[in-house]
Formats: sequence, structure tokens, C-alpha cells
Amino acid sequence: MSISASHDKSALTLPTCIKRRMNRRRYIVTLELRHPRLLPLIHDHCIEMAQVKVEYDTKGMPFRRLGSSGLRVPIFSLGGWLTLGGTVVGDPVKDIIKTAFDHGINMFDTAEGYASGNSELEMGRVIRELGLRRSELIITTKIYFGARKNEPNATGTSRKHVIEGLRESLDRLGLEYVDVVFSHRPDITVPMEETVRAFNHVIERGWAFYWATSEWSGQEIEEAYHIADKLGLIPPIAEQCKHHMFHRERPEKEYAPLYQKYQIGTTVYSALAAGLLTGKYNNGIPPDSRFAAHPGTFKSMIESFDEEEGMQQIAKVRALSDFAEKELGCSVTHLALAWVAINPNTSTVILGASRHEQVVDNLKALDVIPKLTPEVLEKIEKILDNKPESWPTFKRPALDKFGRAGI
Repeated sequence: MSISASHDKSALTLPTCIKRRMNRRRYIVTLELRHPRLLPLIHDHCIEMAQVKVEYDTKGMPFRRLGSSGLRVPIFSLGGWLTLGGTVVGDPVKDIIKTAFDHGINMFDTAEGYASGNSELEMGRVIRELGLRRSELIITTKIYFGARKNEPNATGTSRKHVIEGLRESLDRLGLEYVDVVFSHRPDITVPMEETVRAFNHVIERGWAFYWATSEWSGQEIEEAYHIADKLGLIPPIAEQCKHHMFHRERPEKEYAPLYQKYQIGTTVYSALAAGLLTGKYNNGIPPDSRFAAHPGTFKSMIESFDEEEGMQQIAKVRALSDFAEKELGCSVTHLALAWVAINPNTSTVILGASRHEQVVDNLKALDVIPKLTPEVLEKIEKILDNKPESWPTFKRPALDKFGRAGI
């Protein structure tokens, strides 16, 4: 059917503004221009998609400040690494996000590099389809790896990629802004001042409210703070790092001075050591497991199962499982999540899920947190036997325990 052209250009204003929040913005704007008589239908569709259909209920979820900022985040959040937009697409993504939201999780983490941008696409689609109120959500994404790997400026933390990469992320998410944008990795090929200025710029433009780091060294975070302070720029507020019972040196020791000096917080990923701390790998690698689905990503962990370190970890998981069941009445999964969450420097623990049932089960860790008394934590330390050593004092006598502690 042919559609005659309309000369009422003002009719484009409202739909175009609404479409800026949609993933297929360019397609819809083109449709408006080519077929103006479709504007009422497009307008009605956009209004329907923008309607708030679900009101947020915390369901008793505890909240903490994200680092030194005033932003409050749930103690457990949901991430899309390897799952949303990757191994999980379509309706199952909606089931997972809706289940999380219905159980008090309103923080969702993704990245431009997750499934080559498809994670952002899926997350944005579901947020619109569920009709979630944007102001009630905390959406975070990360810039570094790019959605396209073969372009020289499509990765890293140069000013060009931070700005263009975030704008593309917003297009995929169908959002006008994210709450936090992370530098997914440090970029040693870019001057730190350029990186700090770039993230400061996207905040000043309103495309993000805060910026943070991910897997940066303590020295790199310190440098970013020094530059921000010197130039009057906005420093990072948090660090997204790996932290679990078998990976403790960096989050518990290397970052310790930063917690005290700058009050940064952590948004922890891999709190279950990619599933190792669930006990599912105690007797080999199940065919439906993350290790089986992503053998390249977890190559070093898989190979460690045949080495002393890996065998010792499996033995500790078995001991922790027994301890959790007998003394706490929970699974080792819930214990491992609660153990990371109880750390005062943890702002939020990012959960990963390939099924909505996993979200519900993981949140049982909330009931375990109050059970982790100093006596219980000491028993766990005896099983783990891997607590990072304190910084050396070179035989100086200990300070009074009631005074101000050192770094």
C-alpha cells in the first residue's frame, strides 16, 4: 500500500524524542520520515512501551552506598556476563530480570563487550517490555573491549572511544543515561589524564552520573585520584573486581589503603569462582556447566583441577559444604555469597544466572549473612587457610588495639 507524504513536520517532534530511548531508533526515525502518515501508530506504540507497568518494591533488600557516593545500591545485583544476550536470549532473559526485580534487585550490570553488545540490547529490550520505571533502576555498563574488535579506535579508554563507545551503549540499551560507567580495564596505551578527562566529560554531558574502574591495580586507581584532584575532575567511586574465597589478595590487601583513603567500594563479580564454590565441579565438569559452555574463558581453572592447587580447592569446597550444611543449615553457594557480602568494603555482589530459579536460590544468602558471626568467620578462615598477610612492620611492636589502626 502506498502512503502519501505529509508536510506536517511538527508531527515528528514527539515521536522522535521518545524513539531516542529505543534500540531501533534509527530505523524508526527513518520510518517516520518516509511514511509520515504512520506517525499516530508509531506514537501510540512508543507511549505504550514507555508506560510504567511495574512499581518497585525492595522486598526487604538491604542497600549500601556505592563507595564514597550517595548512590544506594542493593547488596545483591544482577549481571549479564556470559549469560544475558550470550547463552541466554529472548524470553528467558525477561524471566531472569523480572524475577530479580520482583525480589528486590534493581541494579543491573552489563558491558559493551558482553556478547558483542547483545547483552545491552537484551537488557534494554526487557526493561522497556517490563515497563520498569527508569528512576527506580540502577543501570551500569562498562567501556573498553568494544562491540567491534577490528577497528583501531573501537576499544580502550581513549577520549574518542569512551565518548563514542558510551553513546553506542546508550543506543543499544535504549536509554538516555546510565547510572555508572566503568572503565572495564586500565589502558596502558592511553595517558591517564586523557582517560580521567574522558569519563569526567561523559558525566558532565549527562550520559552517566558516576564513573568507576574494573580490574585496575591499586596504583592505577591512586593515579586516577591524584589526577582528578589536581585538575578538579571527578574521580572514580568504585572498583568492579573479582573477589571470592580463593581470590583475596587484590580486594583484601592491595585495595586496603584505597578503602581507607578514598572510601571506594567494590561491585564484586565471580563471587562463586565461576561456579567452583557451588560444589558442582567436585566430581568433574557437568555438561551443562559454565566451564563446559566456555572452556576457553576458563581454561586455566579447568587445567588447575589436575594440579595440586585445584585439588586443594576442591577439597576445601567439600569441607565448606559440610560446614555450611551442619553448622549454618545452608548450601555452600549461599555461604560463599554471604561471605563476600558481609565484607564492609563490598557495595554489591553481582549475581549471574542462566535461569530465573538461580536468582531466587542465590538470594537465600541474605538469610545467611546474620549467621556469620566473628566465631563462624574464624572457623571459615581455618578451612580456607589463605587469608592475605598483613603488610610487614619489620618487627616493630604492635600498636594499641583501641587506637587508630594503620593502613
